[in-house]
Amino acid sequence: MIKQQHGVARSVCQLPNWAFYLLLWLSVSAGLIIYIGIFLKNSLDVQQILWIKQSAGLLCICVTLFGFYCQRYVDSLFGKCFLWANIFLVFSSFYFYLQQYYFLAILVPRLVHDATAYTFYVTHDYNRHHNIPNNWMYGIAARCHIPFLIVLPLSSFALAFVLQAYGDGFISQLSEFFFGTRINKVITLGLLGYLALMHYYTEAFTWKNDSPYRRYIGFSK
Repeated sequence: MIKQQHGVARSVCQLPNWAFYLLLWLSVSAGLIIYIGIFLKNSLDVQQILWIKQSAGLLCICVTLFGFYCQRYVDSLFGKCFLWANIFLVFSSFYFYLQQYYFLAILVPRLVHDATAYTFYVTHDYNRHHNIPNNWMYGIAARCHIPFLIVLPLSSFALAFVLQAYGDGFISQLSEFFFGTRINKVITLGLLGYLALMHYYTEAFTWKNDSPYRRYIGFSK
């Protein structure tokens, strides 16, 4: 999630490659250590927890200091705001982790990631389909006079709800009928976990400069 935010910042801030990658990996390293502290909190002793807090804190300080240095390369006010928003994103998780608000430490980057992703994909889909729908989903939306801006959020939320609410039960009953045994969590852990990993993997290259997606969405400083 942090990597995606910095990927967006790369287009907005126009940082030199070395500055972009250094700021990126400092932020990712801090986030990774914070997540280790959250998910392994019951398996760590007092000394290990202290090391994690100190390491994450030191990395957050490095990110902040380097942010002050990097902002000289950013020309626009919006770019500077976006740069510091990414830095504060890491700090917010670190703060909530220190306060033992583990759910919020995970939720804040998740919400920022989802809001950014929906902004990009909704803009892309609207620009691509609003004149002539190019697939069946937007064709149906056009015939039903559904605004194109809500098609993607509405369909994704509906699909996620159906899969999580009924997917595991359906597959369990199906496997019991055909094989005489219930297979649990096929959808929530298997399918959705696989799709989540593929989502983060493919986003590493689908929005690069030569991607077909970039024909329908523009970036400016």
